[in-house]
Amino acid sequence: MLKSEEHMSDVRHRMPASGKRLACLMLLSLFSLLFAGCRQDMQDQPRYEVYESSRFFRDGLSSRPLVEGTVPRGYLHDDSLLYTGKTRSAPLATQNSGASGQGAGQSRQAAENSTPQHGTAQSNPTTTMASGVNAQQAGGTTGEADSTLFPFPVTEQVLERGQERYQIFCAVCHGMTGDGDGMIVRRGYRKPPSYYTPELRIAPVGHFFDVVTNGWGAMPNYAQQIPATDRWAIIAYIRALQATRPQSASPAQGATLPQQQPAQTGGQR
Repeated sequence: MLKSEEHMSDVRHRMPASGKRLACLMLLSLFSLLFAGCRQDMQDQPRYEVYESSRFFRDGLSSRPLVEGTVPRGYLHDDSLLYTGKTRSAPLATQNSGASGQGAGQSRQAAENSTPQHGTAQSNPTTTMASGVNAQQAGGTTGEADSTLFPFPVTEQVLERGQERYQIFCAVCHGMTGDGDGMIVRRGYRKPPSYYTPELRIAPVGHFFDVVTNGWGAMPNYAQQIPATDRWAIIAYIRALQATRPQSASPAQGATLPQQQPAQTGGQR
C-alpha cells in the first residue's frame, strides 16, 4: 500500500507542467462547448422574425392569415349597439310641422324636469332629451340612427369608471367640468364646444359614441385608445356632468347637430 502511494506521487511529480496545462485546457474546452450548446439552443430558437419570408408556405409568408370563417377572440362585435352606437329606426308616420314641433317641445320640457338617477340606461336623461333630434335624424325613413339608450345599465361603478377615463383622455381638452377649457386649449389648441350647449344637451348618446370612435372636427378618434365599454362609461359621465347644471334656456325648435367635419390631427388656434 505504501509502495503504491509512493509510486503515484512519483508519477505526479514526474508529469511535466505542460501536460497539466494541456489537461486543464481540454477540460475547460469541454465545459465551454457544453455550456455554449445550451445557450445556443435557448437563444437561437427556430422561429420566424417579424415580416420574415418563408419557403415552407406556398405564399412565401411566415405570418399566417386567419382560418377562413373564424373570428379572433374579442373581435366578434356581435352587439351592434355596443360597438357602433347605432340603432335601426322604423319608418316614421308623416306628421304636420305643428305636431312635430309640439312633440319636440314636450320632449325637451320632460328632459328639463327629469331628475337623473343611476342604475339603468332608461333612467338617464338621454332618452327624453334626445328624442327630438333622433327623430329628425331618422328623417322618416328606415336606416341607422344614433341610439338614445346605453347598451348596458348605468350603475355607480360605470360612472366611476367613466370619470376616471374622462380625466385621462378627455379633460385635457374638454376640461374637468366639460366647459371646453382644458389645459391643451389654454396652450392654443382649438376650443371644443361646451357640453352644456343646447345642441349637446339633446344630442343622443350614440352621437357622442360616434364622435369618440371616429373623431369630429379637430378631435381625432379614440377607437384604439379607449375600448367600447369605456367609451360608453365616459358618455355616461358626460351625461352626469350635464345633469349637474340646469338648462338656462330651451333650445330653439328644429335645432340640429353641426355638420360633421373630417377629423384633423395637430393643434389649431
